Amino acid sequence: MEQRGSPDRTRSLVLDGTTDVVTRSRDFVRRALAAWHWLPAATEAEQEAAEDVLLLVSEVVANACLHGGGPGALRLDCTDERLRIEVTDGNPDPPVPVRAGSAAEAGRPGGHGLLIVERLASRWGSRPWPGGKCVWLEVAVPAPVRNQGRQ
Repeated sequence: MEQRGSPDRTRSLVLDGTTDVVTRSRDFVRRALAAWHWLPAATEAEQEAAEDVLLLVSEVVANACLHGGGPGALRLDCTDERLRIEVTDGNPDPPVPVRAGSAAEAGRPGGHGLLIVERLASRWGSRPWPGGKCVWLEVAVPAPVRNQGRQ
């Protein structure tokens, strides 16, 4: 996980070997969003943006649990324009969204988390990581939050 933003806008949480990783991750992200003035949200659009971030974190951390042998770490990197979320896991295979009607979907519950990621994130992908991969996604920072950093 590369250092990109300012130190006060970059946060990391080690998840390897911990329990209740989805709840732990959401709480960690909620605290970061509050520190970066995403929360408490002043408008409904800002509240939806923060809730989308929490949902996205839940999805990528849960996917690391289900398909990656468990998450290793969660990293947040917030600039004035975007929030980047990265989750590492021990499976080197890149994630693949399950499409409706695909053979992979037949008889399997779930498998639609990446479709949520595709819908809500402005960009997402994965890259090799020592011992596995890093799944990353980006969302735009709401305009009122961007403007608050310039005041």
